Amino acid sequence: MSILIGRKRECERLDKCMKAEIAQLVVVYGRRRVGKTFLVNQYFKNKLEFKVTGAYGQPKEVQLRNFADELNRRSEKEWANPKDWIQAFNYLRNYIEELSDDEKHVFFIDEMPWLDTHKSGFLPAFEYFWNDYGSSKDNLVFVICGSATSWMVDNIANNKGGLFNRQTCRLYLEPFTLAQTKEYLLAQGMSWSEYDIAECYMIMGGIPYYLSLLENDLSYVQNIDNLFFRKKAELWDEFEHLYRTLFVNSDKYVQVMECLSEKRSGYTRNEIAEKTGIAANGKLTKILENLINSGFVRASSFYGNKKKATLYQSADYYTNFYFRFLRNNHGKDEHYWSKALDIPSRRSWAGLTFEQVCKDHIDQIKKKLGISGVLSEEYIWFTRGDEDLGTSGAQIDLLIERRDRIINICEIKFSSDEFIIDKEYDHKLRNKIEAFKRNTSTKCGIQLTMITTYGVKNNKYSSIMGNQITLEDLFDV
Repeated sequence: MSILIGRKRECERLDKCMKAEIAQLVVVYGRRRVGKTFLVNQYFKNKLEFKVTGAYGQPKEVQLRNFADELNRRSEKEWANPKDWIQAFNYLRNYIEELSDDEKHVFFIDEMPWLDTHKSGFLPAFEYFWNDYGSSKDNLVFVICGSATSWMVDNIANNKGGLFNRQTCRLYLEPFTLAQTKEYLLAQGMSWSEYDIAECYMIMGGIPYYLSLLENDLSYVQNIDNLFFRKKAELWDEFEHLYRTLFVNSDKYVQVMECLSEKRSGYTRNEIAEKTGIAANGKLTKILENLINSGFVRASSFYGNKKKATLYQSADYYTNFYFRFLRNNHGKDEHYWSKALDIPSRRSWAGLTFEQVCKDHIDQIKKKLGISGVLSEEYIWFTRGDEDLGTSGAQIDLLIERRDRIINICEIKFSSDEFIIDKEYDHKLRNKIEAFKRNTSTKCGIQLTMITTYGVKNNKYSSIMGNQITLEDLFDV
C-alpha cells in the first residue's frame, strides 16, 4: 500500500502488527481531528471485519444497539440487542469463532471513550473479553481508538488493571510538522510559499482535518476568511465542540486555556489557580495533566533553578487564534483576515506564535545546529529588572543547554523580509546575554542563535550572531 502523508512510521508499525504471529491489541490515540480514524480506515481499507464507533453523549442502550447492528450487517446470524456489554462481547466472541483461522482478522472500535458511559460497565467487559479470549487468537488484530486522550491514557495506555502490559502496539498521532503540512498541501494542489504555509500553520497547527478544508483555488488569506470569519464558517464554532467532546466539565478546561492565552509566556500552577478561581489542588493538577496529554498545554522548565515552579503555556494553535481574533469577531467582517495584513495585533500574534512553531520543531533546529546526536534540554528563562542596581529585565523564550557545555540562546523573530539588527537591538541582545550570565553564573559557552523567517541582513551589528536558522530550515524533514 502507499504510505499515508505524514504517517510513514505509523504504517510501518501496523505492518509489523499484521505480520506478527500473536494476537495484536493496537491502541491509537491523539487529539481530535488529528487523523486517527482516517489512518485506520485507509491502512486497513477492506480488511476490517468489524467496526463500531462510539456515539457522543448517547446512553448505553443506544451504544449497545449500534454494536448489535454492526454484527447484523457483518454476520449471517440475527443478533438481538445485548442487555449489557458482557453479553455484547460474548456475541463478538461467537462471531469471531465463525471466521477462518487461516487469515488475519481486523476489528476496530473507534471513539472508545464515548462507549464508556456512566455505570455502563464497558471497560471491565472489554478487559475480560480480551484477557479471556481475544489475546489467545493469534490471527486477531484488535484496534481501539479515541480522541479523548486523557481517557485513553488513564484507562488504556496507563491501565494498571486488566489491560496492564496487554497492548502490543501503541500509536500516539502527532499533528503534522511544517514539512508534512507542505507535502499534504502540495498533494491537494496548493503550491503556496513557505511563508504562507507557516502562517496557515500558526492558525491551524498541523491538524489534518483543518487542512482538508482548505480550497486550492483560494489564497491562504482567502481561505482563512472563508473558514473562520464568514457567517456560519466551518471552523468558527469548532472551539466549543472541540472541548465539549474531549473533556468532562469542559468549562473548567476552557477557563484554564483562556487564562493561558492571555500570557503566552505562561503561568505557574498557583497563578492559574488565582486567575481562574480553580483551587490549586488535585483537581487543577488533573486538568493540567489532561491538557498536556492532549497536546493543548506545554509544561516548560525554568533554567538554572529547580525550585522555580513549572510554567504552563498554551500550545494549541487553533485555541490561541480563537481567543485572539475569532471569539469576538465572528460575522462582523467576513474579510477580516484579508484586511488585517499589517495591523499591530496581527504582527504581535505572529511573533509570539512563531516562537511556538520553533519549539514544536526543535528537532529541525538541532539538525541545523549540527547537534542532533548531542543530548540537550530545552528551557525558558527570564529575570526582572532592578532599579536600585540599574539592571533591566530580560527574557529568553528558548534556551538549549547541551551536554557539550554549550548553551544556545535562541532569539526568534518572524518578519516578512530579512531581519535587521540595528544599534538599539544589538544593545538589547548584549544586555540579555550579560543578564543571563550574571544571574545564572553559568560556566558554559554561549552562542546566540537567531531564528528568523528569511535570515539576518548582513551589517556591522550582525556579527553578534553565532548561528542563524531560517524558516526554510524548519521545513526540513
